[in-house]
Amino acid sequence: MNTKNFIKTVPMEQVEVRDSFWNRYMEVVRTSMIPYQWKALHDEVEGATPSYCIHNFLVAAGLKEGKHGGCVFQDSDLAKWIEAASYSLIHHPDAALEKDLDDLIELIGKAQQPDGYLDTYYIITGLDKRFTDLQNNHELYCCGHMLEAAIAFYRATGKRSLLDIMLRFVDLIDRMFGPEEDKKHGYPGHEEIELALMKLYRITNDPKHLRLAKYFIDQRGQSPNYFEEEGKGRNFYWANSHFKYQYYQAGKPLREQTVAEGHAVRAMYLYTGAADVAKETADEGLYQVLRTLWKNVTRRQMYITGSVGASDYGEAFSYDYDLPNDTVYGETCAAIGLAFWAHRMLGIEPRGEYADVLEKVLYNGTISGMQLDGTKFFYVNPLEVVPEASEKAYVYSHVKPERQKWFGCACCPPNLARLIESLPEYAYGVREKTLFVHLYLGGRADLRPQGIPACLEVETQYPWKGNIRMTVRADQAEQWQLALRIPGWCGKYALRVNGEAVEAAVRDGYAVIDRVFRDGDIVKLELDMPVEKMQASPRVREDIGKIAVMRGPVVYCLEEADNGPQLARIRLTNAPFTVTYEPELLSGVAVIRTQGEYLEGDWGEDLYRKAADEKWIPKDLTLIPYYAWANRQKGEMRVWIQS
Repeated sequence: MNTKNFIKTVPMEQVEVRDSFWNRYMEVVRTSMIPYQWKALHDEVEGATPSYCIHNFLVAAGLKEGKHGGCVFQDSDLAKWIEAASYSLIHHPDAALEKDLDDLIELIGKAQQPDGYLDTYYIITGLDKRFTDLQNNHELYCCGHMLEAAIAFYRATGKRSLLDIMLRFVDLIDRMFGPEEDKKHGYPGHEEIELALMKLYRITNDPKHLRLAKYFIDQRGQSPNYFEEEGKGRNFYWANSHFKYQYYQAGKPLREQTVAEGHAVRAMYLYTGAADVAKETADEGLYQVLRTLWKNVTRRQMYITGSVGASDYGEAFSYDYDLPNDTVYGETCAAIGLAFWAHRMLGIEPRGEYADVLEKVLYNGTISGMQLDGTKFFYVNPLEVVPEASEKAYVYSHVKPERQKWFGCACCPPNLARLIESLPEYAYGVREKTLFVHLYLGGRADLRPQGIPACLEVETQYPWKGNIRMTVRADQAEQWQLALRIPGWCGKYALRVNGEAVEAAVRDGYAVIDRVFRDGDIVKLELDMPVEKMQASPRVREDIGKIAVMRGPVVYCLEEADNGPQLARIRLTNAPFTVTYEPELLSGVAVIRTQGEYLEGDWGEDLYRKAADEKWIPKDLTLIPYYAWANRQKGEMRVWIQS
């Protein structure tokens, strides 16, 4: 592996987001989602499914009588909330929020056991059973999420309170798991701790944290299979499925896998942690395994919105090109996991394809999981919805036509909050004297700590317009490279420096400007952003004869609120598109309008009849960004449209 290709992330502490799109989302998280989820975790949202999260910690700390409530992994919801709240403190100090976090961490510390163990499910139900069901009961997963929360809080405040708590838990895990004969040779049933340990390693530089992460990745799926041995005498839920242990990505070692299988979120988290390990250990073989899996996921098992995990059965990957639109699962957490993985792959090698997928999933398959005001959420993200089907046909029962206040399994809402609050960290990377711009976020990036003597100020109305203006602020003139991603969706672009057109070599999807940059230099990138009709591979049988509409990185859809019911009877024609930005609609969106056709016909009581010429009549069509659907009224929605 060529370590010279490695890219260092420009951390969020040095990046400020000011644009109208993502700044609005970050403000919604800060001012709405974080307070709302705080109430949900305290079971204070009227009509919402109880969380039991704070309840469990109070019981585990001995401050309240009661039983454990909710899922075995309920602790992780609180951990992700802490992480999101901590990230928000980085750019918006808030004494009241920080006090809430301090009090919460004190409660967590009171629940921790003398040897460092911390998991409310087993603390309440019986410590004698801890680490006896790694396959199903999520202790290491919960530890991973709380460890990420501890690192975020430490970064935001400099306080070690939660970090020290989690270091004690990690030390316990390190004493209990590993290749040594006297240790357990297991690994998590739900991957997560691997990537958390890598974040910890980058803070501590303690080799045991890297070693433990690498052990969990390499031990997974080895023979004899740990889960099979651990589960003797217990019912194995997936025994009669095609998954078996591959549901956990544990049917065979990761290094032998070529196709993404099993639970989609587990897979994304595993690949993310493995990418971190591959980078830190310069493991070319592991990276090539991840490259193979990347190609399988993104070229054969990913929706046009960036969602992954098509099957309701197991929240899982099914098989190549199986991408149904109406029964899709597309869990929000799986899309978030894909964003994590894409960003880690960018850290190993600056390939535009990684950033293209990162962008696709950010603008479509993740934020579709939240109401625009941040108070309701989707767990499942369909590409086609008929409300009556969701209500009356069991096969669609997981597909909701409206977002929910909360869930019994509420992993997605706080996961989305932490992703959005950490978004500044996904925008830039540095390799020696080259700045890579992965995402076009309006705002400011201070590059001086990364060895580039400048700040970059960015102005843009992305994703609604393709004009990006970058101003260099520098104390001194110096030569360095600015590598601007040319999105895969962009067929034509123009690049100017101080008003003069420049030709820049494009390397792996990045146009590289190599020059002496001075204070006040202005770089303008103009990305042509026409409306595009997209087709799917004919191997995707559900999309044959259908078209999806995109503009820039944004996927569009038809919604009943604009086009009436029975969207399946609409088809697109060759009529031109018009684009209008409407600031008062759906928090500000670019709307696409065109004229299509509607299949007319009054069949009376006939269900079937002899084939005859169909009658199509003109119909004005309005398309809105997919992520914003279900924010007005309950109704049908459709991404793939007849053509």
